[in-house]
Amino acid sequence: MLTDIQNEKDQRGWPIDQVGVKNVKYPITVLDKQNVRQSTVATFNMYVNLPHDFRGTHMSRFIEVLESHRGEISLRSIEGILVEMKQKLKAKSSYLEITFPYFIEKKAPVSKAKSLMEYECKFIAEHNSNFHLTIVLKIPVSTLCPCSKAISARGAHNQRGIVTLTYKSKKLIWIEDIINQVEDCASGQLYTLLKRPDERYVTEHAYDHPAFVEDVVRNVALEISKVKDIEWFKVEAENYESIHNHNAYAMIQAHNGQDEK
Repeated sequence: MLTDIQNEKDQRGWPIDQVGVKNVKYPITVLDKQNVRQSTVATFNMYVNLPHDFRGTHMSRFIEVLESHRGEISLRSIEGILVEMKQKLKAKSSYLEITFPYFIEKKAPVSKAKSLMEYECKFIAEHNSNFHLTIVLKIPVSTLCPCSKAISARGAHNQRGIVTLTYKSKKLIWIEDIINQVEDCASGQLYTLLKRPDERYVTEHAYDHPAFVEDVVRNVALEISKVKDIEWFKVEAENYESIHNHNAYAMIQAHNGQDEK
C-alpha cells in the first residue's frame, strides 16, 4: 500500500485559504445567443481551502472533477462542479476561475462583410455556505481624444482601448447584449474585417464621437445601471495611448445603480 503523504498531520497551525491547480486547459461549452451553443477552450484555476492540521490536498482530484463533467462544462454547471470539488476534497470552500475566448460574428458597418470578433471572458465562482458568481468581460474599443480634436487643425489622435466590465447578476444575461451596450459607449467599435468604405465610416464616426476614458466609464456606468438584473458592477477603461508613453485609465464601481463614494 502506497503512503498518502497529503493526509499527514501538520503541526504548524496555519490553515490555507486556497490551494489547488492553475492554468489547466480544457474544452467548455458556453451559451450563444445566436447559435445556441459555442465550443471553446478555457483556462481553469481550481482551489479549495485546507484546514490547519492537513499537510496537503490531493491535486489529482481537481482534474478528476473536470473529467467527470467533460462535455457539459458551462455556466449552468459551475455550481455543481464547485459542490463536487468540496465533496471530493473534503473542503468547506471551493473556488473556480474559468477564462476563455468568446467569439461573436460582426458585420462591417457599410459593406456588411462578416467576421468573427474575439472577446475575453472570465467566470469567477466560489462556494462556501452559498454560491457566488462574478463575470468579467474584456471588450476592445477605440477612442478619439476630445482635447486633441479641439486644439488640432488637422485630425486628432485616437487609439485602441479595453473596457473591462466586472459584474454580478441575479440571472443569466446574454454576453452579446452586454458587449453591444459597452461598445456603443466609446468613440467606435473594433472589427476583424473592414473594407475601405468601412474604414472611412469608423474613422469619421470616431471623429464625431470623441471620448476620454472618463467619458467611457461614465457612459458604461449609465447603461449598465439600467440593467435591473445586475446587482453590482465595476467598469474600467484603459487607453493604449498613441502619442504618450503611458496608458490612460479610469474606473467606476456601483451597486444597485449608486456609485460608491
